[in-house]
Amino acid sequence: MNATPFQEARQLIARKVQAAYPVPRVETLPLMEVSGRILAQAVAGDRDYPPVDKSLRDGYAIRAAEVPGALEVIGELRAGNEPTQEVGPRQAVEIMTGAPIPVGADAVVMVERTRREGGVVYVQDEVEPGTAINEQGHEVRRGEIVLHPGHRLGYSEIGLLATFGYTQVQVFRKPSVAILSTGDEVVPISQVPNEAQVRNSNAWVLATQVRKSGGNPVVFPIVPDTPEALRLAIQEALKHDLLLFSGGVSAGKYDLVETVLAEFGAEFFITRVAIRPGQPFVFGKVKDRFFCGLPGNPGSTMITFEIFARGVVELLSGVPETRLPLLRGRLTKPLHEKPSSRDLFARLVES
Repeated sequence: MNATPFQEARQLIARKVQAAYPVPRVETLPLMEVSGRILAQAVAGDRDYPPVDKSLRDGYAIRAAEVPGALEVIGELRAGNEPTQEVGPRQAVEIMTGAPIPVGADAVVMVERTRREGGVVYVQDEVEPGTAINEQGHEVRRGEIVLHPGHRLGYSEIGLLATFGYTQVQVFRKPSVAILSTGDEVVPISQVPNEAQVRNSNAWVLATQVRKSGGNPVVFPIVPDTPEALRLAIQEALKHDLLLFSGGVSAGKYDLVETVLAEFGAEFFITRVAIRPGQPFVFGKVKDRFFCGLPGNPGSTMITFEIFARGVVELLSGVPETRLPLLRGRLTKPLHEKPSSRDLFARLVES
């Protein structure tokens, strides 16, 4: 089978996942537990913000038409207090940042632009109406939608939710991702390998990538290169939302992942991609679960997850559209590579 071009492979993966899971599962969680999660509901302001006109500065609430000049200070207004006095002709109220604007005032003059002598304040300059006032509803109107489903919740979004009184919120459930490392040469990271063996670093790299993409990684025990072991592992892995295989998808005698998956009735949408490294990438569906077969080489594993499998995890976690930011840059040293029709992905390291 011909290798699938890079962009075509990404588009195919997105289409298949979105068609199978147009609406990911939803759960309701306390606000403390939703950081990094994908919002599953619309969020609207529960009232105007600010709810009344408020002062943006420490200073004096005044009538703009009456300055410059001397004004009688008739009271003080702090944030959190409701105004009880009305600003009349040639009057001012000392006001603190965040305090409501009293009736009769239409501007706030900063304290730095005034001089106070007892009960009289002298305003030095002209002031326009509306100066230093945060008008009612300027930030958010009651009922206005400010966050939509599909938005990833960070600290600023959680701040909004808290401001609007949300003690809990609906988010999309994290997909459970089974990570299966295959190969007789692979040993646990706690074991000292012999010269023919390697520690299972791929599983821990993938677990980190899965978690960063919005999934819950479940690292399986290493799967030996036997059909029996693979069958048992796949049967157990099908209890999870996505299967990730590391190794066993090339053309070698003991690369058995595709063969055993076919025994389960798997559909294979991609079996090779036109990139390097990472050409033997596999994507398909077995029963009602998607799977990604990643090459066993550590560099290839990391790259193929980022450019292909990460999108599957993101879509299953509720991201409406998965993106792969690609930046243009200028190489400072020659890149010695043979000409190829495949897209090249290289890890660039400063020397």
